[in-house]
Amino acid sequence: MFQTWHIPKDRVHVILRDNASTRWNSTYYMLRSLLEQKRALGVYAADFELPATFTSSQWDLIESTTLLLEPFEELTKEICSSTASAADVIPSVLVLKRLLAKDAAADHGVKTTKATSLEAVSKRFADIEKEPLYSLATIIDPRYKDKFYSEDAVKIETHRQLLRLITKASQRDPNQEAEASNTGPPAEKVPRPGSFSSMFGEILAEETPRQAHTDTPAGPAPSEMIVYLSEPPIPRSASPLAFWKTNERFPDLAKVARAYLSAPCTSVESERLFSAASNIVGEHRNRLMIEKAEMLLFIKKNLPMMLLNKSNTS
Repeated sequence: MFQTWHIPKDRVHVILRDNASTRWNSTYYMLRSLLEQKRALGVYAADFELPATFTSSQWDLIESTTLLLEPFEELTKEICSSTASAADVIPSVLVLKRLLAKDAAADHGVKTTKATSLEAVSKRFADIEKEPLYSLATIIDPRYKDKFYSEDAVKIETHRQLLRLITKASQRDPNQEAEASNTGPPAEKVPRPGSFSSMFGEILAEETPRQAHTDTPAGPAPSEMIVYLSEPPIPRSASPLAFWKTNERFPDLAKVARAYLSAPCTSVESERLFSAASNIVGEHRNRLMIEKAEMLLFIKKNLPMMLLNKSNTS
């Protein structure tokens, strides 16, 4: 009924020693696996009369630790995806700080760790909202817009920067009117309460008084920005690139989106590219010409997107 295994005592210290601090996710997966096999481990300990097992308080501590690390693991997976961009940085940091600052019943035994993690995140990303790359990418992402800035001063300054970019990108006729797209956003999945994804919904649901757009020059560009920000954000499961590709109402904003939604927020994709190259050129395939290796690598990374675009247009 249960699959059991035995780890020799002389291997325990090796496992703990190899679990480097930078590999915290392996600790999380280990603790989560322990919780999943809690019943099996209890049966195994009773059948073989093990000299030491986890106590009830230790099991509670393991569960509290996994709940504390769960948002970090979920965030890591999201920002390491191929669709992640610079727009995900500020909202993710704000959500993570909200979760760490929120008191929960499962904090027993990990309150100090939680407070230390909050302090470390706040210190590391203290000036992230002041970086134009991240602030402009966030506001131009239709999933977030201007809902995830912690200070009104940062929001107003981002509005001004976006206005300057729109005015610079505006090259169309002021009397030109674009037709709205009739395609609606996909249905949003309901996240588990208290999870990393649910906190996004809580922040978006907060009613905040919209700041008046002072010093707004006349013309079509500011009108685009006002209409764009007045509409509700699209679901997080929707693609912001698809939104700007199909939406024809904001042509000048789309130009800004093409410039700021293209930057990834991590180096994971480039590292995956290096890994893919090592699979193409290996020990038993080391005489490929450079040009052919580049062509194979290009096909491997771009063929799925080409097939997806073909299926969407057909």
